[in-house]
Amino acid sequence: MKWFHKIMPREEKFFVLFDRHATCIKAGAGILRRILDGGHEVPAHCNALMTTEHEADVIAHEVLEAIRRSFITPFDRSDIKGLITSMDDAIDQMNKTAKAIMLYEVTQFEDTMRQMGDVIVRSADLTAEIVPLLKNMAPNAARLHALTRQVVVFEEESDHLCDAGLKALYLEKGKQDAMAFIIGSEIYDHLEKVADRLEDVASQVNGILIEHM
Repeated sequence: MKWFHKIMPREEKFFVLFDRHATCIKAGAGILRRILDGGHEVPAHCNALMTTEHEADVIAHEVLEAIRRSFITPFDRSDIKGLITSMDDAIDQMNKTAKAIMLYEVTQFEDTMRQMGDVIVRSADLTAEIVPLLKNMAPNAARLHALTRQVVVFEEESDHLCDAGLKALYLEKGKQDAMAFIIGSEIYDHLEKVADRLEDVASQVNGILIEHM
């Protein structure tokens, strides 16, 4: 049976994979923020984000495969699947934002979009801090609750920025340049969804804490 145990993934593997995926999320948010600076480098940054999203997809697939092969998991299989799915959805939404930007060949962005990008970076940084703490939930419970709450606060800030940005965009371009308003609105929507997906990760973590503490 020794050979059998060798091929079984250790519990720690899940946490290693979670951490690697969270690193991709943090990197993806940083690239997205650079995209929002605009200029001739936007296409290159979009391609870099797509590469990072693909790396995250590979990691998510590894997690799902590890769930299938493991008899013992660090917490419930449904929670593991829910967590990695929410994490993958977050970077996937970043990639969708980049794809929309590439589709419309946008190279200039509103100040409020950059502010939303800053919020996304802060939320992604917190996500990269939250995920490693799951390995030792009990001693880190208070810290995890505080960090996940801050992600919720950031999502609310993103909501307000999105509303303000859409209103300003409408007043500036809504009547004079309908296509510019439509494209800008779509980018705002994508950015807001990125913040929403990062909040979903925080919600998944809170759910795990409630079940296992």
